[in-house]
Amino acid sequence: MTAVPRSPRSRPRRAAAGALRDVAGLGAGLAVLAASVAVAITIGPADIGVGDAWSVVASRLGWGTTELTPIREGIVWELRLPRTLLAAVCGAGLAVCGAVMQSLLRNPLADPFVLGVSSGASTGAVAVVVLGAGGGVLSVSGGAFVGAVGSFALVLLLSHTLGGTTDRVVLSGVAAMQLFSALTSFVVTTAADAETTRGVLFWLLGSLGGAGWTEVGLCLAILALALLVCLGHARTLDAFAFGRDAAAALGVAVARTRRVLLCVTALLTAALVASAGAIGFVGLVLPHAARALVGPGHARLLPVTALAGAVFLVWADTLARTVLDPQEVPVGVVTSLVGVPAFVLVLYRTRRTR
Repeated sequence: MTAVPRSPRSRPRRAAAGALRDVAGLGAGLAVLAASVAVAITIGPADIGVGDAWSVVASRLGWGTTELTPIREGIVWELRLPRTLLAAVCGAGLAVCGAVMQSLLRNPLADPFVLGVSSGASTGAVAVVVLGAGGGVLSVSGGAFVGAVGSFALVLLLSHTLGGTTDRVVLSGVAAMQLFSALTSFVVTTAADAETTRGVLFWLLGSLGGAGWTEVGLCLAILALALLVCLGHARTLDAFAFGRDAAAALGVAVARTRRVLLCVTALLTAALVASAGAIGFVGLVLPHAARALVGPGHARLLPVTALAGAVFLVWADTLARTVLDPQEVPVGVVTSLVGVPAFVLVLYRTRRTR
């Protein structure tokens, strides 16, 4: 029996069906994220329901009034909502940075934390806060950006000197991470008083306790810009999966593209670290989980990774602020407890595929 060839008209139908599935999947992801934010706001010592939280948001937007007391309204609008939204933005941004770096470097272990970018950003931010670096001209985010770029430049220099292989890049990142972590600790312990030291060290482990609407707006704007740039290079990132030579053969400007994407991820990492501290392993774990769901194509991978990272960090922060109530655990501790086993699993799977 001879196979009947499919009509060319079926191809647009299949493409349209695939696009509808993608839209439906993203819609479901956004719904899960919205539900996670709504529920997370209600968890805490104050008894606040989802309806109460919505009434506060509607009241602030001019869509109605709320019957909550000013104190309970402040808990929702000034404390829990900006903190939860910043957690979502940070989770999405770190996960996207991890996905982009893993593709650019062709290494499943690459992320802003492992490659030292977060540690460099922490050093830059601490230098501004504790040492007054920049003479008042450089902001905390600016110092974090300088530190992030400097750290990654060191990683690229070391890896190029040592041979430029992906293993050398990761090892260079570990060296840079240790170097900048040591510099940060040195600055904090020698130049800060006891109270400042405690606050900075808590922040360095990842803390969203000081979240405000200014941080949410800034990080959200940078995340939106970075995500648009990365989505615009989605096909280019797919080409990088076959190696630099293959990407160049396909017409990709390899050096320029790497510079653009690495600068974008460095800027995004710097803004997130300046607002929430160094939160590790989000950029390592979530891209792998997203690939298991939608495959390696970056047009689908990047939005799903962003949503997965946002939902993950919302719940990680909720656990961090409630598990030992009234004492708060740094959110970086929670993500590390989840990320270390996942990191070992990725190492094991990488070993098996070689």
